[in-house]
Amino acid sequence: MVIFLGWLLLVALVAMIGAFTSPGAWYAELEKPPLTPPGWVFSVVWPILYLLMVIAAWRVTLRVSPEQRGTVLWPFVAQLAVNGLWSLLFFGMNLMVVALLDLVLLWGLLLLTIRRFARISSLAAWLLVPYLAWVSFAGYLNAGIVWLNG
Repeated sequence: MVIFLGWLLLVALVAMIGAFTSPGAWYAELEKPPLTPPGWVFSVVWPILYLLMVIAAWRVTLRVSPEQRGTVLWPFVAQLAVNGLWSLLFFGMNLMVVALLDLVLLWGLLLLTIRRFARISSLAAWLLVPYLAWVSFAGYLNAGIVWLNG
């Protein structure tokens, strides 16, 4: 239970970064690509994805020795940091292109995380697939915004 709560706290800290960097007037004025969902969708999707991340990391942590945890979990922790950085880059600093590059890095780290997790728990890996799909969609949205407002 302590491990689960630790992962929950870490993921919650990343989620708070996104909560503190709200879109604001700048984002509202941008031209958006087709299929851009209304703002409330993000408020529903992200908590679900964060919970799936916590469960995946928890399952993997319980299945590896303490000596293996650093090797197995570093891509997961790195992608969390890159995830939190995106909100700061895009909404906080309005650096759309840099944020898009951040998403490319996030996507790669997430693929690496899924591969590492799959060796230990196929369920943990599958729990991250919706997150990968959402990050891919976010990449489309970010690239579309760059293209339309460049």
